[in-house]
Amino acid sequence: MRMGLAIDASCDIPQAFLQEHRIAVMPITVRVDSDVFLDNRSQTEIHRFLDRKLGDRSHSAETEPCSVEEVQKLFLDKLVLEQDCVFCLTITATRSPINEHVIKASFGVLKHYREVRDKAGIPGPFLMRVIDTRNLFAGAAPCIVEATRLIQAGESAPAIRERLTHIANNSYGYMLPRDLYYLRARAKKKGDRSVGLLSAMLGSALDIKPLLRGYRGDTGPVGKVRGFEHGAETLFNYAAQRVHAGLLVPVVCVSYGGDLAELPKLPGYAGLRTACEECGVALMEAPMSITGMVNVGEGAVTLGFAAEEHVAEF
Repeated sequence: MRMGLAIDASCDIPQAFLQEHRIAVMPITVRVDSDVFLDNRSQTEIHRFLDRKLGDRSHSAETEPCSVEEVQKLFLDKLVLEQDCVFCLTITATRSPINEHVIKASFGVLKHYREVRDKAGIPGPFLMRVIDTRNLFAGAAPCIVEATRLIQAGESAPAIRERLTHIANNSYGYMLPRDLYYLRARAKKKGDRSVGLLSAMLGSALDIKPLLRGYRGDTGPVGKVRGFEHGAETLFNYAAQRVHAGLLVPVVCVSYGGDLAELPKLPGYAGLRTACEECGVALMEAPMSITGMVNVGEGAVTLGFAAEEHVAEF
């Protein structure tokens, strides 16, 4: 059975990894005033977004995830012809409608795929399985990496689904924003009350940054630090400790809302890299999606790994 993967564009994973494993991307349209961007994890489009230097204007962006009809078209025009089973991985359903769109699209795909495959002379059934990673941005990476490993190992579709559900329930995604005012403005735009004006004012006055965690569909603060660079050092040191403690998937993914060349310059990053090398863990670096940047702000860091349940201590 030929198996493949499709992800939504806000799952942060390196472009080279997507190309190597032929992972399809379900795009998101991002509109900032008169500027329109197709968030499909293309380096060219990400650079175009950064080059426009939209700054605070991007907090008012409108994002339109792949519609039900667009998902169906992607599958019926392409994926049902190339694969016999496709796992669709999305960011948490609590923060985006994309998971719901893909589930609705699956009904139409499973209803019409046979006629498409028959015309192409492709025998046999087609399977489509939708997995909610229950996380955001780099926090979705462990599920994606584990899915590619299981497919390469020749595991069955039910076994893959069960394992990915387990990894999703044990994936941790951390976010370190640069600008609390931006984060509050974006939250207000989306009707999210999680970042109040007082906390934004206090944070900006004292240069306090929150450490946010995505876990099992919930997103909220788990710590606070003074200054972005100190926050980065705290986060990377913590991730290094978790690497030494043992991960469920041997990968840590870090995404950055800007030039990836800036990542190694952040305090603590060298220590995280050393920890990964010592423990045989892959350290992936990915550009943050355009969708991620309009939600968390440019220059932000997100980090994801999968581990047994534990208490975050910052």
